[in-house]
Amino acid sequence: MPQAVTHVLIVILLLSIFRHIYQRKTKKKFPLQYVLIGGFAGVIPDLDIPIFWIMYYFGYSLEQIHRTFLHTLFVPAFFLVLALISKYVIKKKVGRNKISLTIILLLFALGSLMHLVLDASIAGYIMPLYPLSLAKIGTGFPFTIFPDHIAVFFLATLDGVLFILWILYLEIKHKISDFI
Repeated sequence: MPQAVTHVLIVILLLSIFRHIYQRKTKKKFPLQYVLIGGFAGVIPDLDIPIFWIMYYFGYSLEQIHRTFLHTLFVPAFFLVLALISKYVIKKKVGRNKISLTIILLLFALGSLMHLVLDASIAGYIMPLYPLSLAKIGTGFPFTIFPDHIAVFFLATLDGVLFILWILYLEIKHKISDFI
């Protein structure tokens, strides 16, 4: 499966591109906090890993916990429903910057959906309707091309490359070395 860095950075990169285009076209502000929140949301489905560490002591294996309930389309759908409730019922701004709870929940939906897309496209398979259906979708890549021990190395390398590209982007775009 893609590692945490990949899940976080892919969502951050997509939201950064969206933010840039949105602000240029609409002249409206898109707070950077949304990009960060979206990145964190990219790892929501992997919250089943800390759950596994607890369930391990009750006899459960990683395969019984990981990629089951939190790796379904029900997770982004849940956040989408909460976003709709927030928009029409709660209408709340949060934090000192007064960012929209509705947008935060939409970012949770987007981040968790992107996680599923990444897992299905570069990490084997997911069961998008578990437990209602055990049908799997995915490409099986890189495990269909490389032996398991090389495929895992490929995913770790992908993490490292994305991280380096992200740091270079921050330096070029935002001059982060000025803050060191």
